[in-house]
Amino acid sequence: MPTPPRRPQPARRRPAPAARPVRRPRRPRWAVRAVTTLSVVVLASAGIGHAVVTSLDADIARVDPFKDMKNRPRAGHGMNVLLVGTDGRDRISKADKQKYRLGGAPCHCTDTIMMVHISEDRERASVVSLPRDSYAMTPPHTDQTTGEKHHGHAIKINAAYAEGGPNLTVRTVESMTHVKIDHYLEVDFTSFMKTVDVLGGVRICTAEPLKDSYTGLDLPAGTHTLQGGEALQYVRSRHIDGAADLGRMKRQQRFMAALIDRATSSGILLNPMKFRDVTRAVLGSVRADKGFGTDELLDLGRAMRDFSPSSSEFTTVPIGTMGFAVKGVGSTLKWDPVRSERLFKALRDDRPLAAHKPRSKAVRVAVAPQQIRVQVENGTPTAGLGRKADRQLAATGFRTTHQPVNVADRTVKRTVVAYDPRWDRSARSLAAALPGAELRAVKGQGAVLKVIVGADFERVRKVRADDPYQGESGVVTGDEVGCS
Repeated sequence: MPTPPRRPQPARRRPAPAARPVRRPRRPRWAVRAVTTLSVVVLASAGIGHAVVTSLDADIARVDPFKDMKNRPRAGHGMNVLLVGTDGRDRISKADKQKYRLGGAPCHCTDTIMMVHISEDRERASVVSLPRDSYAMTPPHTDQTTGEKHHGHAIKINAAYAEGGPNLTVRTVESMTHVKIDHYLEVDFTSFMKTVDVLGGVRICTAEPLKDSYTGLDLPAGTHTLQGGEALQYVRSRHIDGAADLGRMKRQQRFMAALIDRATSSGILLNPMKFRDVTRAVLGSVRADKGFGTDELLDLGRAMRDFSPSSSEFTTVPIGTMGFAVKGVGSTLKWDPVRSERLFKALRDDRPLAAHKPRSKAVRVAVAPQQIRVQVENGTPTAGLGRKADRQLAATGFRTTHQPVNVADRTVKRTVVAYDPRWDRSARSLAAALPGAELRAVKGQGAVLKVIVGADFERVRKVRADDPYQGESGVVTGDEVGCS
């Protein structure tokens, strides 16, 4: 239950200089729209005044995602908010559409879905990303476009919105997670760009160059302050390497942490006029359930005043099967049933996701082994060496073919990692597991990396990614995903 509002504090008692409300959520193609919506919740925590927040409430378009819902999950402790981002772009200028590669037709689906759990004591925020390509089964429903009545059927989770709007989206998420959703928030590209611009840009950092020809993103390694359009490119990019949408989720979560840090450290929380400008920039394209109003914003904001970066935690549903083919749907991501259930049970029980984060001596790499496909070839006369390397790579998490082969040249001295230049980050992550291996670029090889085992091969070294999309083992806190 929400905590009762506190008495207004004397004017001399200002919020602590670094009292960071939340580190709160979620995504344009992904975390983007939700990020902006949640930032409004965070900004409300400044105690700006009831009148300002009341006008904010009046600007929010209302939807009823819970209409006629029955047999819902039992309510747990704390508050669960479903943040979704649609790809609406009709109010973006023609020039910006061209500049930021937004000319495609919108799919009228949710390309960002996040569950945000606020603990009952209001001291922790847990953000769980649901990949848009997740395999899902809808409950029975009526298609809001065609009027056709459907039995439950297989879809990608982001398509639930196109078929049944917010209502079917909430029903599908609840049926998959068994977590009761208390509130629903929805935003689009426009609000995201405007909010970043009003904030004066958001600082992000990258250890490696980021380039995506689809979105036009082209960032050298280092620290950058991104304005609205550039920020949208950053969070939408999914063709930087083989990690695709999962890699994009990682960047979106990093951006969320940076956006919240910017909002809470720039004086906006103490400046009613700035606060008003930010909320106006966001609210023109925000939709929320009827129960999420002024009182809820103020109560949640006050409760979250004492948040610090380490009070927020980010993760993604654990993926069990990549490229799970479904007839009529295509390639999907199938959740790991055991690990995902543990994750959602933690939300229902109001427990921290990172409480028992295991310590690992594994070498940290940029791309998770689970996202890297590998074909092993034996380049030595030693029988079974290819099978040995394949087994060890698979045990470390790499997606091997489990069918190693022998190459014609059996005189290879040094192990080789052959890769398409488009998957260079994946190749470096794979090479980290094979000490001394030679990296060899092969243009046009495709997404499957090749390991040619040489006479120098002894063993595979364990590696792991810092990326928060491996479920329980990938939970990170807000202070871990921001720039140092």
